Amino acid sequence: MVGSFNVFAAAGLAGLALTTILTTGAVAQSLDAAEMAAVGQYGERAAPLTVFERDGTLRVDGQGHADAGLTPLGRGRYRIDGGGELALEPVAVRLDGTRLARHDFGAEVEAAIRAAVRADPQALRARALAATPPVETADHRPADLVDLATVDPAIRFDIRYAGPDNFMGLPLYERAAAYMQRPAAQALARAAKVLEARGYGLLVHDAYRPWFVTWMFWEATPPQDHMFVADPAQGSRHNRGCAVDLTLYDLKTGKPVEMPSRYDEMSGRSYAEFIGGTTRQRALRALLREAMVAEGFEVYPEEWWHFDYKDWRSYGIGTKTFGELAGGN
Repeated sequence: MVGSFNVFAAAGLAGLALTTILTTGAVAQSLDAAEMAAVGQYGERAAPLTVFERDGTLRVDGQGHADAGLTPLGRGRYRIDGGGELALEPVAVRLDGTRLARHDFGAEVEAAIRAAVRADPQALRARALAATPPVETADHRPADLVDLATVDPAIRFDIRYAGPDNFMGLPLYERAAAYMQRPAAQALARAAKVLEARGYGLLVHDAYRPWFVTWMFWEATPPQDHMFVADPAQGSRHNRGCAVDLTLYDLKTGKPVEMPSRYDEMSGRSYAEFIGGTTRQRALRALLREAMVAEGFEVYPEEWWHFDYKDWRSYGIGTKTFGELAGGN
């Protein structure tokens, strides 16, 4: 699902090169509209062909090709470095004559999950609230959850699980809010300040998550996609108040940036080392990761937006709902 491309080394995104990419946005200007539209994934989900842009040229990865360049032959046809030919079509490509349909694998998974949840969402929620969290015997620090809205005015919020715009298709939180344990919240504020100097702000989608919601995610998600959700038998780092889901927004325009995948997308495009997308998208992903890692966070390998604070093991699994937190219970 993910290529071997190292985003920091092979793409040259550190230091001056990263700044140049983000300030000029010129790296993809040599591609025409049809070529830019071809950036995506094709074929079977288990072994897709990824067409991506790097430094103003198209490349492919998968189906026997590893980060291979394309040489234009005219009329949407390309010679593949190392052998082979690719032809672009409106909703497909032809690889050595074989048609591979374009897919949005994440959207397909989401549609299946939403269809299953719609059957009886109230029953799923009731079962989750009646479930019992795992018993923890280790000593933990007392919970000290901080409302992230209080740590830096430049941090913005789009709490997806407080409304229907999420992979489950229904509201899961009673209110739109984001909490983290105090040391993690302070580290997030420091990362936000570093990014502000680069012209970007943090847009938070989720942080602390009550355990019953983790239970709902696990039950609703097909087993083959469980790498994108936490096992409730272990509890999640979100449950412990030490994980945050977030992206960047442009301070000048106020608009969220484009990343190689959508938030909460269950596909290989969400992997932190995914080779695809555009040079600018990967540069922005790298900028976010660089700022977060510098303040003690680690990215979750399957989700570029998910960062765990280093002290997550020090806190127990949280069960309080957002209503209880708002009420000071």
